[in-house]
Order: sequence, then structure tokens, then C-alpha cells
Amino acid sequence: MKQMTTILLLALVSSCVARDLVIGSSYGAHLAWRTKVNAMAFPFKKRVREVFYWNPEQIPIRGIIARDLDRTTGAVESITAGGTGLPYVNVRLKSARGKGLNYQVEIYV
Repeated sequence: MKQMTTILLLALVSSCVARDLVIGSSYGAHLAWRTKVNAMAFPFKKRVREVFYWNPEQIPIRGIIARDLDRTTGAVESITAGGTGLPYVNVRLKSARGKGLNYQVEIYV
């Protein structure tokens, strides 16, 4: 019973913690691009921002990191086009309802 309570408590805590999007690896790669994405909160609305990166030298992307600087819960990061192994990527950032966005997006090649 004590173990079951501990497991349920850990599951609850882990589901409430904000997460970052990490695809690929930044180890041994060069930082090619970094940007901050901000959007103010608006009551009862979800804020959505699209971040697009394209490498004109056609060097494939090795790592993508989108960090939630405010550590808000309920925010969702996703890749809608491209990604690792390709020279372009489109990252979609979506806030929780009634919350703003404060992200740092890094691309490694």
C-alpha cells in the first residue's frame, strides 16, 4: 500500500512538471541559430507561434532544443515540418489556455 501511494504521488508530480522539446543531440554540434519567442497571455485563449529555420548551406540539423523559460504546465511543443537530418525545421509552440509563451529555441548543425 505504501509503495502504491509513492508510485501514484510520483506519477502525479511528473505529469504536472513542465517539459522541454529535445530532439537529436547538441553534443559535438555547432549552435547555428538561437531565438527567443514571447507571447503575452490572453484570458481564455491559447497562444500559438511557429518558428521556422532553414539552412541555406543545406547542412543537416543535428539537434533541436525548445526550452520553456517560464516552466509553465500545459504548454506543447511539436515539430510540424523537417527536423533532424534535414536542413530545415518548423517548430510549433502552443501555450496552455490563459497563459503566455516564453521559449528559447536552439538549432544545432
